[in-house]
Amino acid sequence: MALLRKINRVILVLLVLVLCLLLHSTLFRASTQPRLSDHRKTLVSAARVPAVTVSEADNVVPVIICASEERVGATMATINSIHSNTDASVFFYVVTLRDAVTLTKQYIEKSTLKGIKYKIVEFNPMVLQGKVKPDSSRPDLLHPLNFVRFYLPLLGINYKRVIYLDDDIIMQGDIKDLFNIELKPGHAAAFATDCDLPSTHEMVRSIGMQTTYMGFLDYRKQEVQDLGINPRDCSFNPGVFVADIREWKKQKITKQLEKWMEENFRQNIYSSAMAGGVATPPMLIVFHDKYTTLDPLWHVRHLGWSPDARYSDSFLQEAHLLHWNGPFKPWSYPAVHSDLWERWFIPDPSGRFSLVRPDSES
Repeated sequence: MALLRKINRVILVLLVLVLCLLLHSTLFRASTQPRLSDHRKTLVSAARVPAVTVSEADNVVPVIICASEERVGATMATINSIHSNTDASVFFYVVTLRDAVTLTKQYIEKSTLKGIKYKIVEFNPMVLQGKVKPDSSRPDLLHPLNFVRFYLPLLGINYKRVIYLDDDIIMQGDIKDLFNIELKPGHAAAFATDCDLPSTHEMVRSIGMQTTYMGFLDYRKQEVQDLGINPRDCSFNPGVFVADIREWKKQKITKQLEKWMEENFRQNIYSSAMAGGVATPPMLIVFHDKYTTLDPLWHVRHLGWSPDARYSDSFLQEAHLLHWNGPFKPWSYPAVHSDLWERWFIPDPSGRFSLVRPDSES
């Protein structure tokens, strides 16, 4: 009996030890899971993609571009134009939502793009809660991926400098020349201003495009007046820019942008009914008089603002980058200069993304 009691005590001690180990393991796993309340930890996650290791020493040009499910073919055309016009080592960070991860990966792996270096990054739209309110005038401008540009340092990209590009652009120049521009001391980014290129002035006048802060901010609001920004100051387009990540972090740019998103959520100091939607005004406020100016040929824009207002062919040949910002996209119909875009289009292997043309039924 004494031996039996001793065996039972040993078994009991072992059971207690096992239970303690299980409890510790569970608590540890729980403590290391990201909390939804902390968007810094839940902003992005790396999707399952081929393992590629890159470092600053590799002389890589890192490019951030978004891929939404409904416009993934546009993203691939942009990537193709960049990849085809440079001998630089470009690494593409393709940011998307969970529903488009598989589609994006298949589009790359089953097409002529399969040789590019890339990583798919999944963006968590929960970060935008309490910062963006519904607006029916241009719902496309409220897509969560429109705000990825606010969170560049939080995308898990280990580079001092990156290029951000919208998905409705075509690169005609060598992207390494854009990447190597000199940013002025203390500047976290370089943009092209909206009043910088005489060749675009006629186009701007013909389509009624806004080129000053008056077109983006509601100057009737005291919060806007208190900024002290002249409403006639020239605006810029944040669809193409070079960013210095160290300066971005140092100046807490992301926090500043979020502040103005939250302010608009409460006070409606801008809206998507105005010229630039809700993603442009915070950038205009935070970077006012604090950015380096790009050569305007690196961002020839407004191609999507009219179905018939066109640039001259000679001018477009000089442009390093074309941007179809506006509602008339080159993969849809009607649109201008769609032939310049379509030469870089790669058909979707899954058949889900297709061009809309006059003779098509889609």
